[in-house]
Amino acid sequence: MIQRFSIFLMAAMCMATLPVWAQQPCPTFEVTVNSAEDQLVLAINGADKPEDQLAALDTFVKDHPDSKFMPCVNEYYASVNVKLKDYDKAIEYGEKDLTANYQDLNLLFSLMRAYASSTQVSDTFFDVIDNRVPAQAKVETASPQRPSKATDEEWAKIQKESQDLAKDSHDYAVWAFFQVAPRVTDPAKQIQVLDAFIKAYPDEEKNHELQLDTMYFADYQKMGNLEKTVEYGDKVIAADPNNVAALNTLGLIYAFYAHPASVDKGAAYAQKALAAAQALKKPEGMDDAAFKKGQATQIGMANLTLGYTALIRAEKSGKLIPAINELKLASTLLEGNPALQGQALYFLAYAYERGYPPNHRGAMEALEKAVTLPGPMQGQARDLLAKVRAAVK
Repeated sequence: MIQRFSIFLMAAMCMATLPVWAQQPCPTFEVTVNSAEDQLVLAINGADKPEDQLAALDTFVKDHPDSKFMPCVNEYYASVNVKLKDYDKAIEYGEKDLTANYQDLNLLFSLMRAYASSTQVSDTFFDVIDNRVPAQAKVETASPQRPSKATDEEWAKIQKESQDLAKDSHDYAVWAFFQVAPRVTDPAKQIQVLDAFIKAYPDEEKNHELQLDTMYFADYQKMGNLEKTVEYGDKVIAADPNNVAALNTLGLIYAFYAHPASVDKGAAYAQKALAAAQALKKPEGMDDAAFKKGQATQIGMANLTLGYTALIRAEKSGKLIPAINELKLASTLLEGNPALQGQALYFLAYAYERGYPPNHRGAMEALEKAVTLPGPMQGQARDLLAKVRAAVK
């Protein structure tokens, strides 16, 4: 069996974000002393720099292209390229082994590190996380063999190292998943990815409940699935009562899009969103301008919902001033979000027209801006503007 990996292994372990103990590269390969493969291992372990390790690998491949040791060579290439921060190359070499039906935990760790540190995302990565790591961890750690001459103390240490490696495999896979999963841009695909992860790691559903629920919430929102958006939005809010984005989203859904709509629920969520948005603290390292813009948008969304619900209530009470004040503020704060700003301007104009006497000038001013903003209310704003102009004549 290969025994000369301690130096290489320690260097690789230093790169991990989580501790990974007792990883053994190529555990199924045997190397004959003084063979070309043995000389390669010695060269890698004795190299001071990863560039020298890479050169040794290149030389071996050139001189021994048909070596049965090639899966282990690919594994070394993957590990060395991770150290060199050439993550695409590390992924390329790691996946060569998987395609050839070779894997071990050291190889899988290299692939997870490479993916987590790169910008890549693929089905192969999720297969590694959900299927290959749990299966390989069982192979390499479930039933360690006691060496015939091992003392009780040595045997206890071997068992402890196996348990640690199994835990590290699990923990590192979970960590890597949350680095890579957000790169999936198709919401339907990301939901599949989340479902598969929870099936593979059922205990992590509770450990990462807020993070998972937030991702589900965003995915269903992108898909326009209002029922699921509300379901996961409420889960997010239960865990994080001041989550402004979730509060505002549910406020908008109940006020504008739910069937039937609920003015009371929409206003309640919006009121909580407004209070939470006003109390936001700038995250450390965030640009002041970016923070203020984001905060203004969240406040504006709450004002939009509150203005619209006040407008609906005014149908009975006749009190339009609260609606006008909220919608006027929203139309200013939502600058840069054309769809929502256009919505605020349209309903502001509608409120002006519902007054007695109607404020045609104010309505036209709002609508003339609304018709320039792409969004769901642009056509209605154009129609209402034509009616207001006709009334003025």
